Amino acid sequence: MNHASTSVQDRPTPTPPAPGNSLSSRTLPRLAPLGFAALSIALGVGTGAAAGWHSRVQWGLVSALLFLVISYVATSVVENRRQAKDRLATSLVWVCFLIAVVPLASLLWTTVSRGSGRLDLYFLTHSMAGVLGSEDSGGVYHALIGTLEQVGIATVISAPLGLLTAVYLVEYGKGSLARAVTFFVDVMTGIPSIVAGLFILSIMLIAGLEPSGLMGALALTILMIPVVVRSTEEMLKLVPNELREASLALGIPKWRTILKVVLPTAIGGIATGVMLAIARIAGETAPIILLVFGSQLINPNPFEGAQSSLPFYIYEQYKIGETASYDRAWAAALVLIAFVMILNLVARGIARWKAPKTGR
Repeated sequence: MNHASTSVQDRPTPTPPAPGNSLSSRTLPRLAPLGFAALSIALGVGTGAAAGWHSRVQWGLVSALLFLVISYVATSVVENRRQAKDRLATSLVWVCFLIAVVPLASLLWTTVSRGSGRLDLYFLTHSMAGVLGSEDSGGVYHALIGTLEQVGIATVISAPLGLLTAVYLVEYGKGSLARAVTFFVDVMTGIPSIVAGLFILSIMLIAGLEPSGLMGALALTILMIPVVVRSTEEMLKLVPNELREASLALGIPKWRTILKVVLPTAIGGIATGVMLAIARIAGETAPIILLVFGSQLINPNPFEGAQSSLPFYIYEQYKIGETASYDRAWAAALVLIAFVMILNLVARGIARWKAPKTGR
C-alpha cells in the first residue's frame, strides 16, 4: 500500500497548455458574426450618409468591407490569428454570396411587384388581337402558346439527339471522331443565340421558306443540343463501371446494358439536365425576332405563319413605350420567370425521385 501510494504521489501532474499553444484559449459567441454584420451596416450607412453618397450600392460595398475588417480584427484580439484567418475566409464567402444574391433578389422583387398587378386570368386567356398599345386590355395567351410550342418542338428534337450523342461519347467514343464531336459540342455551347438565328435564316432564304414557329424552334434546338449533351455526358460518367461489368459478365449485350442499366441509373440527372436546357432556351429573344416575326393573333399552328413568344412579347410591349404596355411587359416577364421556376422545381423533383436509394 505504501509503495502504491508513493508511486501515485510521484507521478508528475500534467501541466495545462499555455494559452498561446492551444488553438483557441477564448472563443467569440456564436452570434458574433451577426453582431459584426449589424455594426458594419450601421457604420456603412453612417459613412455613406455623412459623405453624401446617394447610391445604396456604395453603402453596401463599404459595409461589406467593414464587415471583413471587423471580423478579422475582433477574432485576432479575442482568439488568435489562425482563427481570424479562418473567420476572414468564411466572411469573404458570405460577402460574395450576398453580392451574387442581392441583384437576383432585387430583380425578382421588381418583377413581382410590377407584374403582379396586371397578371390575372384575363391576361392569361386573351391575346392582343385588335388591342392598341395604349389600351389597358389584351393578354399574353398567343405568346404563351407560341413559347410552349416552340420550346416543345426544340425539346423533342434536342433531347434524343443530345442523349444519343452523350451515350456515344461515354460508351463508344474512341479516337479522333469522339474528340471532334467533343470539340464541336464545346464550340456550340458558346454560340450566341443571334448566330443560331442567322444560320436558320440563311436556310430559310435559300429554301424560300416563310417565318413560322418551326423555324424559331430549329434555332432553339441548336442552342439546346450542346447543353443536353454536356449534362447527359456528365451523368453517364457518374454511373459506376461495376454495374456495366456485372451486366456484361452475365452475357448481356452492351446495347441492352446501356438501355437497362446505365440509363435508368442516370435518368434523374439526365432529366434534370434536359429541364435546365429547356429553361435556358425559354428566354431567348433574338432567334424569335428573326425567324418567327411575332403576331398579335392566336396561331396554334407552329408550321405555318408568324407566331409570338413570351420573350418577343416582352420586347414588343416595352418598345411601344406606353404605361399600359409597360404593365403588360412586366406581367409577361413574371409569367416567363414562373415558367422557368416551375421547370426547375420539376427537375429537382425528378432528381430526388430518381435518386439512388441509400438504404438509410
